[in-house]
Amino acid sequence: MTSNLAIYTRDNCEYCRKLKVVLDSFSVRYIQFNLDKDFSREEFYMIFGEGSTFPQVTLDGQKMGGCTETIQYLTSIGCLQEEKDMECMV
Repeated sequence: MTSNLAIYTRDNCEYCRKLKVVLDSFSVRYIQFNLDKDFSREEFYMIFGEGSTFPQVTLDGQKMGGCTETIQYLTSIGCLQEEKDMECMV
């Protein structure tokens, strides 16, 4: 079963770019939502809390955090390694 990884980003966000580069380089599938195109800042704060920064990531609707937390989690479950024993289901 494939999980739904969603990234909430904004233009000119260095951490958003870095996270997408890492995910793309390991062929991790994700959906991207962009500020002012797919959601407003008010909607972003309603979902993630006032003062939240970009990017924010959800996995199957559960808040994972930002760039660092997402990379740490995906590394811990084996999705971010060169030779995987099986396909990463995220």
